[in-house]
Amino acid sequence: MRKGILVLWMLILGCTFTQPLIGSAADSEKVYVIPIQKEVERGLHAFLERAIKDAEDHNAELIIFDIDTPGGLVDAAGDIGQLLDGIDTKTIAFVNDHALSAGAFISLHADEIYMVPNGQMGAAAVIDQAGNAADKKAQSYWLSAMKSAAESNGRDPQYALAMADESVEIEELGIEKGELLTLGSKEAKQVGYSEGTVRNLDELYKTIGVDPSSVVNVEETFAEKLARFITNPVVVPILLSLASLGLIVELYSPGFGIAGSIGLISLVLFFYGHLVAGLAGYETIILFVIGIILVVAEFFLPGGIAGGLGIGAILASIMLAGGDMMQMGISLLIALLIAVATMIIFVKVFGKKMKFFNKIILKDSTSTESGYVSNANRLDLIGKEGVTKTPLRPSGTVIVDDERIDAVTEGGFIKANERIKIVKVEGSRIVVRDIS
Repeated sequence: MRKGILVLWMLILGCTFTQPLIGSAADSEKVYVIPIQKEVERGLHAFLERAIKDAEDHNAELIIFDIDTPGGLVDAAGDIGQLLDGIDTKTIAFVNDHALSAGAFISLHADEIYMVPNGQMGAAAVIDQAGNAADKKAQSYWLSAMKSAAESNGRDPQYALAMADESVEIEELGIEKGELLTLGSKEAKQVGYSEGTVRNLDELYKTIGVDPSSVVNVEETFAEKLARFITNPVVVPILLSLASLGLIVELYSPGFGIAGSIGLISLVLFFYGHLVAGLAGYETIILFVIGIILVVAEFFLPGGIAGGLGIGAILASIMLAGGDMMQMGISLLIALLIAVATMIIFVKVFGKKMKFFNKIILKDSTSTESGYVSNANRLDLIGKEGVTKTPLRPSGTVIVDDERIDAVTEGGFIKANERIKIVKVEGSRIVVRDIS
């Protein structure tokens, strides 16, 4: 088991410190084909940045983006749009099936657009993580971005607005209020959003006069694929939850085993993916390491200050690594809720069986059965009679067998020098009754 864990750690560390390799191409290769597939997230931006730089370094005359995506994050799409705007090389967006939402936005930044016969482009309304329409501020930004993307390459912006705003009507295409525009290949060519319809890349090469032998197909490295997977908004909270669960469960186990390894590996993968995606810098990793050191130091230092600062540094490093504070805040909240729920379950269900709890939970009680008493229990006084020394209102002093005793009545008033009887003893509380 230990050998398996060691091998797994070696693989993770190998990925962590190995940078993505950039393949070389001959100077005669003038056309680069770069895929934009699956969801649009921050890891995609890092891949496109590397691929475009590689194409420009080799003096590419044309860059074709092979697009098939259902959309994704608005901020990631915005960064990719800016990246495409900065390209001096001619660009073509080849809608190879779907270019929806953020995919449509990216396509509009290309100089030319070609589509397959059944291709679709549009449905670009901005929604939040819960699937609801975003607030007015986000919608205003997105509509402006869609309009600018269309205008930047001489396209009529009303169709781009209709893709993102259901209040825009397009009578010629039968789009009424309450509908989002999604262009098929015929409609896209009709409104000037497509230069032509081709069945595949080979037919595209023939249409635009490209020699297939001069084409370089850029592929994602393993590191880039891993980074795209890790930075997915769905995967991030899962990784953080695994990290918190693994480290908490490790507290209940002797030594360091599978649970702790899973927790640490999840954290390593989280930072590695965001580092490769360009979202996190080495300063976030340094901050995280400092946080770990402070938490460990808390075991040797009194006061709790080091532990508090350490936890704060760890949370801050995770927030900074994520790029989007809101999204990372939600992911952290989910992970912390799962961690707290797990701790409660372990305490309630397994607390008595776990040696860890025996060390940190005080189980001894100072009960009478264990021989602990806070006062002498005067049960021998019950039934004895005496005289009130002072008035009891309802407490005062009585004399019983020549002993002064503090006592209380059952609720009424008893004058001094009256006969009383002790009827109850409750620890230090002695209750008397008037019998005069």
